[in-house]
Amino acid sequence: MNFDPLYQPYPSHRLPVYARNGMVATSQPLAAQAGMDILKAGGNAIDAAIATAAALTVLEPASNGIGGDAFALVWTKGELHGLNASGPAPASLSIDALRERGMEEIPKYGVVPITVPGAPAAWAELSARFGRLPLEQTLEPAARYAEEGYPLPAALAYYWDRTHRIFSSQLSGDAYAEWFRTFAPEGRAPRAGEMWASPGHAAALREIGATNAESFYRGSLAERIASYIGKHDGFLSREDLAAYKPEWVKPISTNYRGCEVWEIPPNGQGLVALMALNILEGFAPGEKDSMSTLHRQLEAIKLAFADGEAYIADPAHMRTSLEGLLSREYADTRRALISEEAALPGPGTPPSGGTVYLAAADGEGNMVSFIQSNYMGFGSGIVIPGTGISMQNRGHNFSMDPQHDNALAPGKRSYHTIIPGFLTRGGEAIGPFGVMGGFMQPQGHVQVVMNTIDFGLNPQAALDSPRWMWENGKTVWVEPDFPTHLAQALIRKGHEIKIAPDKGMFGRGQIIWRDPASGVLCGGTETRTDGSIAVW
Repeated sequence: MNFDPLYQPYPSHRLPVYARNGMVATSQPLAAQAGMDILKAGGNAIDAAIATAAALTVLEPASNGIGGDAFALVWTKGELHGLNASGPAPASLSIDALRERGMEEIPKYGVVPITVPGAPAAWAELSARFGRLPLEQTLEPAARYAEEGYPLPAALAYYWDRTHRIFSSQLSGDAYAEWFRTFAPEGRAPRAGEMWASPGHAAALREIGATNAESFYRGSLAERIASYIGKHDGFLSREDLAAYKPEWVKPISTNYRGCEVWEIPPNGQGLVALMALNILEGFAPGEKDSMSTLHRQLEAIKLAFADGEAYIADPAHMRTSLEGLLSREYADTRRALISEEAALPGPGTPPSGGTVYLAAADGEGNMVSFIQSNYMGFGSGIVIPGTGISMQNRGHNFSMDPQHDNALAPGKRSYHTIIPGFLTRGGEAIGPFGVMGGFMQPQGHVQVVMNTIDFGLNPQAALDSPRWMWENGKTVWVEPDFPTHLAQALIRKGHEIKIAPDKGMFGRGQIIWRDPASGVLCGGTETRTDGSIAVW
């Protein structure tokens, strides 16, 4: 990419980082180093990504866990591969089953919203297809951190404490007791600089590694998971776990001003980012941080989300084609709806047809964009005793409307928030990027892509740039340091601007770009958290 490596339009703690032999960027320094250790031990970028992802279940448990889902985009030998490791609803979980229990909505916490976790299967599948080292070796750095403990970094301590306060006020009963024993062993969240360890977590990771994740789905870990959830009247069974396999998928893309922007297809929400970029490409690039540019970005995101919320679901249940949603003709019709005032768009009629992110690259040209999550931080609040396995709550994202594409149904995957991104140009890899954070993610992708392609910012500056987040209606949150004159200008356009008290809701991202001529890697990491880049 063409950018000035020293150009930083906003204050930053960092400049971009360069390396040639390898790079791992993620939100926790020890996790980035775990990936780099595996790379130096003879692994490739895929092994490094797996090691980093497993380490993050230990080193950033407030955002992900072994019992979560994952998605990956893998560039190797000149080709981009997609892996969807999101799990389906249990075979016994349905709208009727919940209504029989008197439920009219799917709860956030507890055993009910737990779907089949896909993350361990993602590690095993990536290792088997593209890795160079045994999975057991790749997971060992994570197991050691769980066994020996580590001191909490500042951002993690903040989010951990916040979740502990929420759980203490909202969750009670035997089903949640193991979460408090594991993650609040002294009756509170561990503080910054304090040591925390989880020996059960270490044992589970080693068992997953030794069995290539078979134990998690068809062995002793599966039995412990199913038994505990069944004990507390949940739906996930051993049969649900045994039936699961992740799916290799063809990534979807759009061409944005000469670059191909790649995402995982539905049930992920990467489609929202691509639809928004299709709308925005019809406008001249404009100036960065101008009122007109920001207004168009916000209106495009609202239009794309209206379609995403209406149509994104498990692809087997989508009644609208991807080709139609991504067509230039459809983008033209949606763009025509953007006026000089903030609007409240609904879905169009297209033609027929809580998370961690990491990026890894090696000196051979392999690159990985990987994202993993339990959802809503720690997830369901359910931890399997003696294992450190914190279970996700992805079932909460289903609709209880039987007519909706994303309606809850047995064996169906829900609308999924986590999305890895990747850029190419002319068949050459530029590299992986991602911004975590629930429904902020496609919004973060759009902002990072435009910062890179339209405004020529280097990876660090592209991440540091103040962010906005559309919430619903005309409500838009902006960061505390968002320029006041721009916020006021957007208010005059009809946007309802809210200033966030901190930067926690605006996602945390990583970027690695590769120069195709020299092979030199350039990385940026998130200043909104404990982000770090390990290089070789």
